[in-house]
Amino acid sequence: MEKLNIVIFGAPGSGKGTQSEKLIEKYGLTHISTGDVLRKEIKNGSKLGKIAEEYISKGQLLPDELIVNILADTLDKCEIVKGVIFDGFPRTIPQAEALKKVLSERNMDISVVLGLEVEEKELIDRLLKRGAISGRSDDNIETINKRLEVYHSQTDPLREYYINEGKYKPITGDGTIDEIFEKIKKVIALL
Repeated sequence: MEKLNIVIFGAPGSGKGTQSEKLIEKYGLTHISTGDVLRKEIKNGSKLGKIAEEYISKGQLLPDELIVNILADTLDKCEIVKGVIFDGFPRTIPQAEALKKVLSERNMDISVVLGLEVEEKELIDRLLKRGAISGRSDDNIETINKRLEVYHSQTDPLREYYINEGKYKPITGDGTIDEIFEKIKKVIALL
């Protein structure tokens, strides 16, 4: 079987991280979360972490070149057996084009883009709850609104890009975690 390479796509709070965990467990995928990589760099106080923190604290996306270099480096360090799940990347059309190139250079391709589609009010409620539970500094109403604004202007156009590529599969992101995962498994079974 060809490797199962998944991009999980959706607004902040749509459940990308939660569903990624379930996909990793079910399909044995290698998880590449740009958010996790960046948080680790920030925690370690690395040069990259300091640059990333400046952007993140303002609710802004990092420059594409920086993210693509991190991704390529992470891919090269990973042992990929069954496939990869990209969580939080790409976020812009130039990043999607760069991902396609990076994968192609490694004789890989994206199998499917799972688009978790959730109403805006529900997203805000989820993010505020997550912030209260986890203490994540970027889960406050001001930063949430900025992140959603950035998402709609810069990331949302990716839906159209991946529809045109024939890769995008919408997943209604309401219901329980397990109900959403059942919808995802049905999409993957058809690949």
